[in-house]
Amino acid sequence: MFSIISALVENKPGVLFRLTNMIRARNFNIDSLSVGPTEHSDLSRITITMDQDEHMINQLVKQMGKLIDIVEITRLDINNTVYRELALIKVKIKGREERTEIINLTNIFRGKIIDISKNSIMIEITGTKDKIDAFIGLIKEYNIVEMARTGITALARGVKSE
Repeated sequence: MFSIISALVENKPGVLFRLTNMIRARNFNIDSLSVGPTEHSDLSRITITMDQDEHMINQLVKQMGKLIDIVEITRLDINNTVYRELALIKVKIKGREERTEIINLTNIFRGKIIDISKNSIMIEITGTKDKIDAFIGLIKEYNIVEMARTGITALARGVKSE
């Protein structure tokens, strides 16, 4: 089952290592991981997605909560969470017609063209994993040269995370 875990952690060296090492030691696989600053300069938010059974995820969240640098750990309810991923995709283009097709597909998916040259185009697309996967599925018939994805970042809806 797809799960999103949000950890508010102290902004100190080694926190990410300790957290991911604990996950590795329990033989779990992380599907995506994103880390970034929060509204508090001394805290960071780590967002982890995993595909594990419910009981295993609940046990893992309890164990994560025992780590000293974890301020708050929450398993987010997918139905009450806003989650997004960012992808940058560079595509080699052969001519004007192909460039126009890629621009049209990008516009349909509400992506942005962020760089364009005679032989390539770079696209920024934000959305759910499914949306990005669908976009990539459509443009892979063109020549994808490079791609980078951020992993999912998420927040619970409403004033306070629950």
